[in-house]
Amino acid sequence: MKEYKIAVIPGDGTGPEVVHEGLKVLEAVARQCEFKYTTQHYDFGGARYLKTKEVLPSTAIEELKTFDAIFLGAIGHPDVKPGILEKGILLKIRFDLDQYINLRPIQLFDERFCPIKGKGSKEVDFVVVRENSEGLYKGMGEFQNKDTSDEVAIQVSYNTRKGVERCLRYAFDYTRKYGKKKELTLCGKTNVLTYAWDLWERTFNEIAKEYEDIKTDYTHVDATTMWFVKNPEWFDVIVTDNMFGDIITDLGAMIQGGMGIAAGGNINPDGVSMFEPIGGSAPKYTGKNVINPLAAIGALAMLLRQLGENSAADKVEAAVKTVVTTKLKDLGAGRMGYSTTEVGDLIVQHL
Repeated sequence: MKEYKIAVIPGDGTGPEVVHEGLKVLEAVARQCEFKYTTQHYDFGGARYLKTKEVLPSTAIEELKTFDAIFLGAIGHPDVKPGILEKGILLKIRFDLDQYINLRPIQLFDERFCPIKGKGSKEVDFVVVRENSEGLYKGMGEFQNKDTSDEVAIQVSYNTRKGVERCLRYAFDYTRKYGKKKELTLCGKTNVLTYAWDLWERTFNEIAKEYEDIKTDYTHVDATTMWFVKNPEWFDVIVTDNMFGDIITDLGAMIQGGMGIAAGGNINPDGVSMFEPIGGSAPKYTGKNVINPLAAIGALAMLLRQLGENSAADKVEAAVKTVVTTKLKDLGAGRMGYSTTEVGDLIVQHL
């Protein structure tokens, strides 16, 4: 019987609540699919930072490398200046564990929850592969003549051939394995960002020659947002850089029903990956038992698939779809018709 080690970072706000429901589902599906696991909880987040003034202990990254996967709740505390926790925890884990892919399935389960008229589950069903370790989020830049009338702020979009190529190869392989139409779209801005996107486009076209079974396409990022709203059915798999991926996946979350259903994975295909609901910590809902845990439970399904437990992942995903389509009145916090814990119980019942 296989056994896995899972690091759990409940985090801030409603993070612990949704993680609790995810672990409830994990316990049930592990029994059904006959695998074992152990978990270790870490208190990384705002409360710990306010108490110790330490974002991550020096041993954290090396400890996390010993796990098979990481299950994250949320990071973000109202009493901590924005950027401190995000850079010190989320970005540090992503960069230091080389989680160079951010994977975002965008799937609508019920047309009631789509803000686009006339679009249903057949139209909103695609995946975004986002480069997760370079670009503008590398944190490179400088101020010149700061606090003067001649001040200049420079933010560098840092893209390497190695980083771009491995992201694109992952996207091509993913399309070949999971794409419904075997179509891969490169989303960029080649007409303005002529250095970074020249590299991306050249590499994309070169790699495409090795994947003759994959149909390829290109669209500017601004056009991509337009087609997300007008014709989301045009997309199968999209690959893009760090910043554009961050932006378009939030729009994707809205057309799939909102942040309450949106799950994501930070993937190192050869190392330790981290899975999370993509919504924030939602501090105003903390402790009220009203937050939607389905994004966290969907992230758990992604975690299981990454571990190779495909049957377990299928069961969880099917249960989520059933509960969304037959039980919930809404996907927003406090509007579901059930509490957070009740939704977790419903998923367990429908496994």
